[in-house]
Amino acid sequence: MSEFRQWHAKEPFLNIHCLLGEGPYYEKATHSLRFVDIVKKQLHTVSLAHGPGSLVSIQLNEAVCATADIENEDPAEKILVALKYGIAVLNRQTANYEYLGLSGSKDPRVRSNDGAVDPNGNFWVGTMTDFGMGEFRAEGSLFRHHGTSAQRMLSGLTIPNSVRWSADGKTMYFTHTTTRQICAFDFSTLESSISNQRVLYHHKGPGVPDGFCLDVKGNIWHAIYGEGRVLRINPGGVVTGEIKVPTNNVTSVEFAGTSLFITTAEDIEGSSRSKDLSGALFQVDVGICGLGHHLFKMKPSNSHD
Repeated sequence: MSEFRQWHAKEPFLNIHCLLGEGPYYEKATHSLRFVDIVKKQLHTVSLAHGPGSLVSIQLNEAVCATADIENEDPAEKILVALKYGIAVLNRQTANYEYLGLSGSKDPRVRSNDGAVDPNGNFWVGTMTDFGMGEFRAEGSLFRHHGTSAQRMLSGLTIPNSVRWSADGKTMYFTHTTTRQICAFDFSTLESSISNQRVLYHHKGPGVPDGFCLDVKGNIWHAIYGEGRVLRINPGGVVTGEIKVPTNNVTSVEFAGTSLFITTAEDIEGSSRSKDLSGALFQVDVGICGLGHHLFKMKPSNSHD
């Protein structure tokens, strides 16, 4: 078993006071990091070569919840975005977007949450009760977007969160925040289907698991909302390390080289320091690289439906 390690994110890389910072994504082609503020409906991008002063923000008219690069498209021009009702192509030069497909019916009660692209180029995204709709209900789902079509893969979810794949593509990991569980599934690379659901990790602390990513050794780096930390969880489901973050509501993580970038959300109940740094973006060098992203395929070459 790996020795338990601890890191500290002491000062923010970028402090722009997001209300709900989420969806960090390393844009390899431009060596930049993009992330979203779901509540403010903004997409932020910062060049890692030029630093915080290079921040560029796009204001949208509906919630943007996650992003992905598109095969054969320059991400500086166009990217895939998960918006309130489904997935769309965003033109970053004009801030205009066009929906490709809806996640179920166009129900105003629900919105997209986190999502990612599988080894076959399909985009998986969860849906959940939107803000302002009262208590969160078990009305969410996990959808697989195959080109312009979508299929419901899991239902009866309350807060579906990150979804990612192992390096060999044979295992899919998915966090359901409400049940405090990271689940693992067998993933069919032939059919882009899932089976054999099991619980890899069940969180027992006062906070809840939010977003995560994987490193090249198969460790899961998981943001714990409400606890001011990121956990390193090995492929066997054992916690082997943590990053202490000086604000409580840690939301998600992303690798750029050996640096782990950490998004956070507004904190209205914590200490004065936690409040001051809430919504900031943090950076910690953890000495290992993460797995890269798969590209979304606008016209998948094989059919699974």
